[in-house]
Amino acid sequence: MSQTLSGGLLIDKPPNATSHDVVALVRRFIGVKRVGHTGTLDPFATGLLALCVGPSTRLARFLSDASKSYRAVMRFGFATDTQDFTGQPLTPPRSTADLTESQLQEVARSFVGKQMQTPPMYSAKKIDGVALYQLARAGKVVVRAASPIEVFSFDFLPDAQGRIIRQDAQGATVVECDVTCSSGTYIRALAHDIGERIGCGAHLVALRRTAVDGFTVEEALTLEDLQRCVMTNTWTERLLSPLSLLRGWPRITLDRQAARRFVCGQPQDISPNDIVGHPGRPFPVAPEVGVAVADEAGQLLGVGRYFPHEGRLRPQTVLPIAS
Repeated sequence: MSQTLSGGLLIDKPPNATSHDVVALVRRFIGVKRVGHTGTLDPFATGLLALCVGPSTRLARFLSDASKSYRAVMRFGFATDTQDFTGQPLTPPRSTADLTESQLQEVARSFVGKQMQTPPMYSAKKIDGVALYQLARAGKVVVRAASPIEVFSFDFLPDAQGRIIRQDAQGATVVECDVTCSSGTYIRALAHDIGERIGCGAHLVALRRTAVDGFTVEEALTLEDLQRCVMTNTWTERLLSPLSLLRGWPRITLDRQAARRFVCGQPQDISPNDIVGHPGRPFPVAPEVGVAVADEAGQLLGVGRYFPHEGRLRPQTVLPIAS
């Protein structure tokens, strides 16, 4: 069994470009129409965009739902309408002279864990089919339903002198932090909410995505790197295999007959010991578990859902294969 050109590209997004801009450029560079990203970054933000190419675009939603890590810089003293430095201040500057590191640490700890977060008005989230940022630019503010998120870790980064709280070139109070969180978490909203909790206001001034589901920005190509690879006809060497895109997932390998049944949408009776990543261990307490399904040649057939209570693997997404 073989697959057409399909897989993933890791791109280090530059500032002042939308995620859609990057996708459009990559499509043009590599000459492939089917390219999709797995999670939007704000135009001012930089860092890891995991792209799916060709039939692997069917996997984009699974990476979109994955955890993500960021390095962020927050400025204290006032909030803005966009919750970042591109917006307008909502209040005059407020004093941060009384802000202490212990207070900051305590407030940050309170945001670790599961919680509800209200998305910013300036975001791509849609209400009745209209993106919130479009409503915001039209001067409209609407009630947004809070969504469940989870912050797995929140760590402040000290400077060379060991200080967490520092001043930027303009004398404003800033902090740098690393955050790992669930999909759908807005770091801008997190900065805003921390500023509200402290009482002096805050907004985001820099953001870099450093990881997506185990992939890191150090593995990524810049757009200039990709152009050079295209010119030397070596870009496909940087194309991750479809199976590699799901490298952190539990995996099962099916023999030829079982693989045929899977791609035809037929459920399979499976022992949990056949799933790599779980043999000898009980499955999580969950009604179903996502599994990467491969053939004996190591090619990804698709994604299945394993139902522990019935011992069955059901196809969820199938990739096209050739005989």
